[in-house]
Amino acid sequence: MSVQSTQSTTVTVRLPRSLQEQLAKLAGHTQRSKSYIAREAINAYVERELEIVQGIEQGLADIEAGRVVSHENAARRIQNAASGK
Repeated sequence: MSVQSTQSTTVTVRLPRSLQEQLAKLAGHTQRSKSYIAREAINAYVERELEIVQGIEQGLADIEAGRVVSHENAARRIQNAASGK
């Protein structure tokens, strides 16, 4: 998902030289700026990680609310689904 915003801020990131060289190479091949590629990569990473965190939080809320299934019951459900029952 592309980040579209009229407001921006500057962030300084230290990169190993080899990664900076790869970033520059990719920027040249794609005719995009290094900033654009870094912004897109950071955006994708943050979105993915936030989805993981939200899933964990939802799971913890489910446990607190008692919305749980025992391992044995879950395994039985999977086995029944796999065998077409």
